Amino acid sequence: MPIVDCHVHLYPPEVNGDPAGWAAAHREPRFSALCTRRRRNGRPVQTFPTVDGLLSDMDTDGIDRAVLLGWYWENPASCVVQNRFFAECVRSHPDRLAAFAALNVLGAPGWALEEVRRAREDGLVGLGEIFPAAQGFGTGDAAFAEVLAMAGDLRMPVNLHATDPAGRPYPGMLPTPDAEFLQLARGHPSTVFILAHWGGMLPYREPQALSLENLVYDTAASPLSYDPAAWSRFIGAVGPTRVLFGSDYPLILYPKAETKPSWSRLLAEVRGAGLGDVALRQLLGKNTLRVIDGTQRV
Repeated sequence: MPIVDCHVHLYPPEVNGDPAGWAAAHREPRFSALCTRRRRNGRPVQTFPTVDGLLSDMDTDGIDRAVLLGWYWENPASCVVQNRFFAECVRSHPDRLAAFAALNVLGAPGWALEEVRRAREDGLVGLGEIFPAAQGFGTGDAAFAEVLAMAGDLRMPVNLHATDPAGRPYPGMLPTPDAEFLQLARGHPSTVFILAHWGGMLPYREPQALSLENLVYDTAASPLSYDPAAWSRFIGAVGPTRVLFGSDYPLILYPKAETKPSWSRLLAEVRGAGLGDVALRQLLGKNTLRVIDGTQRV
């Protein structure tokens, strides 16, 4: 059974060398606030591994493939840096890595559509992680609508950052616009939306989300917000085919027990959730492969 992590972040060498300095120089304060901060015990919230470091960690913990996600950059130029780096990653390791393109629609007119085309030509298979409220544009922006329509035509799923209003607060936390996300799904029925972080538990607040088959959910950072019962509870609510295993690597998911990112405890938590073999296979790999291969259709 292949294990595929649908939510992994990786950054170019120039970012890894000095993340806070790079963020300051490129006007990316949210990235700095979220990714370079330390916890109360002085430990970092995440690390900044190289491509080889990621592959080594995957080998250690038995992760067969990883889907690289772009950050929700505040400046289009940062998206370009990320996307060209991802193109190199997937060219070098096509059997282990897939990638989504970072995107901000605030660039010059037509820029976002050209970047989506370029990303597809470069072998990237989706768009995201996108967080409009943090990136300076609205979900109803005309340029965003054009991008989402193109994503549907190209069968490129779109990963949207989501937060739980009842969840533990963190620096830079912004609310998920529930009604707007539902409107996006209805307005772009041929586009598959992956709502990150269990969709911020959207289906519990808006049960109509259950009827929108182009909404699927990833499990990124689950241990930082939810107890292990979340796996069976949420999958029982939305069904076993609409949840994608994601970690949010290189975020450290068990900060009291770990000093570096790892999948071992997370996988043990999933396997102990009592999901059954069929649901477990779907969660850990089959669902993600179906979505990124473009065969998740409504």
